[in-house]
Amino acid sequence: MNAYLAVETSCDETAAAVVADGRRVLSDVVLSQIEVHQQFGGVVPEVAARQHLETVNGVIEQALNESGLAPKELAGIAFTAGPGLIGTLLTGASAAKAYSWAFDLPLIAVDHLLAHVCANYIDSDLEPPFIALLVSGGHTQIIHFSSYSQGQIIGQTIDDASGEAYDKVARLLGLGYPGGPAIDQLAQSGNPKAFAFPEGSVAGYDFSFSGLKTSVLRTVEKLSAPLPQEDLAASFQEAVTKVLVKKTLAACKEFNAPRIVLAGGVAANKTLRRKFAELSPVPVYSPALSVCTDNAAMVAAAAHFCGKPAQLSEGVYSRQRIRR
Repeated sequence: MNAYLAVETSCDETAAAVVADGRRVLSDVVLSQIEVHQQFGGVVPEVAARQHLETVNGVIEQALNESGLAPKELAGIAFTAGPGLIGTLLTGASAAKAYSWAFDLPLIAVDHLLAHVCANYIDSDLEPPFIALLVSGGHTQIIHFSSYSQGQIIGQTIDDASGEAYDKVARLLGLGYPGGPAIDQLAQSGNPKAFAFPEGSVAGYDFSFSGLKTSVLRTVEKLSAPLPQEDLAASFQEAVTKVLVKKTLAACKEFNAPRIVLAGGVAANKTLRRKFAELSPVPVYSPALSVCTDNAAMVAAAAHFCGKPAQLSEGVYSRQRIRR
């Protein structure tokens, strides 16, 4: 058995997990800060860093205890090296380094975005090659993975990420933070054709969501109270998911990929999953809901499949996109 202890502190979840062979979760502890940041309408980096500092050791100890493994049975200690909030990342990196030194175990620096993709290896038989659609609060990318550790970005957002657009539109509709789950829930009872919002006309596999966000804003300004929140949410979500699915399927066809992988917090979206299930000619993998948002199990999986003892680094997949 090859088991890694992993630490994740890239944003507002303090998480630790132990995963065996990259696929079997032995423990998975996530301490969310959502209630702390709701009063601010979003994550405050300094507040998040202090919360991590107060809780990270306890979360790691809980994950170790629940795994049933002794430190000497671990293959290494993994942590999220970036991208993320600098202060919160440093907290997790420092904790992981301390445990690495104390237990005399290799230290693995993991790219946060790669880890989201690797969440799909947990409790599954997924293997590369595949096209991955990574959709989160900070990133929207289409990545072609030719192996476990070799991936190349072929398209990405040129402005807002899809998850960021969800949060901003949720604020316009008075839904609070975080916005993605709230909009997804409202959209299930709304009419996706009630408003004709633009998809964002960007060439190739790139995305743009700023114009869509502005279109929702202008529509809301013209409407009288009470707002038709369900229809607005459904129409907005239709525009986002339509372009995500269309470009991912096109990339899958061009690269002759035998499967598609969804990753990131927005991969939990019901409409997005349904559209891929209905329209994709190849199998579509998506993580369990418990590992869609930030967690340490995905970091441990990435350490197993892609990691190696290293200095602090961005990770193992290239952020240099393919020029088309």
